[in-house]
Amino acid sequence: MEHLDHLDHLDKGLVDELTRAAREAVRDELREQTRKQRRTAALYAGAGAVGLYAGAALALAFGLALALGLPGWASALITAVVLGGVAYLLRDAARPSTARPSTDGPSTAGPSATPPPMSPPTPERPVTQPTVDAADPGVDPEMPHRWGQ
Repeated sequence: MEHLDHLDHLDKGLVDELTRAAREAVRDELREQTRKQRRTAALYAGAGAVGLYAGAALALAFGLALALGLPGWASALITAVVLGGVAYLLRDAARPSTARPSTDGPSTAGPSATPPPMSPPTPERPVTQPTVDAADPGVDPEMPHRWGQ
């Protein structure tokens, strides 16, 4: 084995070089994926902002159309109630189907069926008081014990 000892520094250098190359390859790949995801996220954010402004313009147009036949405060109030109702319906639609009560009775198939429990329920264990050894002179049987002290 002594004739291979002079090759240890070559092995260490090779391992260091391979480690460095692997790190650079992984770093470059992650940079490229991050760049693509950042661009996609920016496009989604832009679409969301434009959609918000479009919704505001639609609400304004609705309120102004109502204002033709009603006082301004009444049309604004009606617009707010309509938008509140839409927000409530969207929130309700976003909730999981198990949170909403079913009106058509119990279902055994489909996505609204109640999933089986993940594990069987554990039975409750009775609470027992610790026994006091009357032979122990350091224990007062009349004094309640505090666990963890």
